[in-house]
Amino acid sequence: MANNSFPQGGYKPGGYKPGGSGSNPRFQKGRSFGPRRNERIRAPKIRVIGPNGTQIGVMTPYEALGIARKLGLDLLEVSPTAEPPVCRILDYGKYMYEESKKQKSHKSSAPKLKEIKMRPTTENHDFMTKLRNAEKFLFAGNKLKVTLTMRGREMEYKDQAFENVKRCIEELSHVGTKDSEPRLAGRNITVTISPLPQSQRKLKYSNSADEMPEDDSGEE
Repeated sequence: MANNSFPQGGYKPGGYKPGGSGSNPRFQKGRSFGPRRNERIRAPKIRVIGPNGTQIGVMTPYEALGIARKLGLDLLEVSPTAEPPVCRILDYGKYMYEESKKQKSHKSSAPKLKEIKMRPTTENHDFMTKLRNAEKFLFAGNKLKVTLTMRGREMEYKDQAFENVKRCIEELSHVGTKDSEPRLAGRNITVTISPLPQSQRKLKYSNSADEMPEDDSGEE
């Protein structure tokens, strides 16, 4: 008489199942694999959005996946916390490419801290060049750090150096506003300027078509 292959005590519901989540560490709790798609969508019912953005209706994931497969597309869970969860039928490869482009665009457009450096002896022509660069940085939505460095006997003329920095702040008031008063730290007088709201920024010394210059942050 052949022996049963079940362990002593018989088969118990919820016990070991070949291929079940208990046998594969990839399905352990706490592991995240991004948005669920296709066969990984486990909700009993889902709300389905078609590839053109219109609602198809509420159905089982199996039914929705069948529709997606007929169109040569994927089923992606886009709102897992909704009741029922919302899934879209789409081209997953194209979707990920567009998401990657959005992230890169967001990073490239994020505000940065730009810097211009001056000396007490900066001539008016050079001062205006620095001013135009500063204007472009602020107009583009970047914060600006203005640094005036004094050397040797120039420290005796701190008042004049402060006036130069204040002049810079005043000349840029149409695109930015100072975060605080200029301050002296060692041989440097510094101030940071934040851009005005976009609707209030204006160009006075440069043109919107001009190339964005390099800032002075790498200079000694």
